[in-house]
Amino acid sequence: MKNIFLYLLILIPLAGAVAAMLGNSARRISLLAAGANLALAVLLLAGFNSPSDDPFRYRAAIAVLPALDLKLLVGVDGLGMMMVLLATIVTVCAVQLSPEVKDREGAFFACLLFISAGCIGAFVSLDLFFFYAFHELALIPTFLLIGIWGHGERLAAAWKITIYLALGSFILLLGLVALYLAIPAEHRTFDLTKLYALQAQLAQNSGASLVPVEKQGWIFLTLLSGFGILISLFPFHTWAPQGYAAAPTPASMLHAGVLKKFGLFGLLRVAYPLLPEGAQACSKVLLVLLVGNILYVGLVTIAQKKLDLLLGYSSVMHMGYIFLGLASLNIIGQSGAALLLFAHGLSVAALFAVMGILRDRLDTTRLEDFGGLARTMPLLSLFFGMALFASIGLPGFANFAAETMIFFGAFGADSLSVKSVFDFTPLQWTVLAGLWGVVISAVYMLRAYRRIFFGPLPDTLKSPPDLTAAQRWPFLVLIAGLLVVGFYPRLLVDVIKPGLQPTQPATPARVGVAQR
Repeated sequence: MKNIFLYLLILIPLAGAVAAMLGNSARRISLLAAGANLALAVLLLAGFNSPSDDPFRYRAAIAVLPALDLKLLVGVDGLGMMMVLLATIVTVCAVQLSPEVKDREGAFFACLLFISAGCIGAFVSLDLFFFYAFHELALIPTFLLIGIWGHGERLAAAWKITIYLALGSFILLLGLVALYLAIPAEHRTFDLTKLYALQAQLAQNSGASLVPVEKQGWIFLTLLSGFGILISLFPFHTWAPQGYAAAPTPASMLHAGVLKKFGLFGLLRVAYPLLPEGAQACSKVLLVLLVGNILYVGLVTIAQKKLDLLLGYSSVMHMGYIFLGLASLNIIGQSGAALLLFAHGLSVAALFAVMGILRDRLDTTRLEDFGGLARTMPLLSLFFGMALFASIGLPGFANFAAETMIFFGAFGADSLSVKSVFDFTPLQWTVLAGLWGVVISAVYMLRAYRRIFFGPLPDTLKSPPDLTAAQRWPFLVLIAGLLVVGFYPRLLVDVIKPGLQPTQPATPARVGVAQR
């Protein structure tokens, strides 16, 4: 019976999307589907408490093309389960916080559920073909939401995000095809579990790699380029702020909070475990690019005059920290990167939700138009403050635990032997740059908070009402998730760590390779 649970996680939002388009109460139907999926995800997560020899739980397969060993294979390890939980939490909150839709309401909520189904499908897929295909399913409704129900220069933003993400998807496809063809013909398969097992077997028997070492560098670089564009890795990042600024609030919550994490999840799931030597060869290139995300984009964020663009650039900036965790090539840093996927997803969803409420009620996102709103909107002020404190890494929130692990992991276990800064490795210098990024994010976030909610209330600004009862519980869910994991990060770290073991780089003795 449990073997169909992961299929249900995909089918429930798909069925809800169809029902929303055909029914008369799209919001209620969508909320019911999203809530059912969240309950199922929590139930599945509870199953990880029981011991199992198989790192992938609830595994099931439906044959599609037996000749090519192509099948709809699903299963989740701790990392995948965490991402499913993130997707279901943000989906139910995004649906509940959706503004009133006057035109084609059914199609609007159907698009939200299609994004959720595509994300979950990608997170549970253990077949490379469907891993890619489900992500493409989630991209199409994103374009429609921005182009049809967006704000401001929505058509320009929709075209820009379409061009960038289509390019990233095409490069990613080339990288996946190259990876498939680089595998010896007798071992070629789309099944990731078989590839993991072959990688471990070769490493133990002969110290060899499944993919020839001489090909790993350029294949990894191709995958990094494709995934990187989807993640908004510097310098291919400009689509994200403009797209989020123009997107409807729930679309921004889902894309920034969940869908953009697909690229980082893909690097952890595919590139690092199967191309360890390629990851090492491209590590310095990645360090340069992630510094661009943290410092350059951080400084650009400080210069923003509109809240929607500020949050968009801030989201891009924080991707640099996750890349830093990946670049550490050790279990501490990569565990922190995985945990930050969850933490950033919740915090950025809450921030975009606040921005959307302010935009809908005051018809502006210009920081200079705000002021003194804490008097009339104390609850919204509180939730925004909690979300931004999480975003800048205040202790007690999940973001702090994740970033601490990233910094310690990236600085290295041998740091005690360093006698001066002149002995620092490139990775350690990058950690110092990342620490300055924490200061930068505190500057722009706290300044925006003060400008919006404190000071005198402008004469031109009407006094908007505070959050309604229906709008309060989604914020409580998001903030509670950040606090619970922040105070007890092992709740997720112990679950996701086994799924990160295959991502360790190769050593001369081939010790520490995947134990699949």
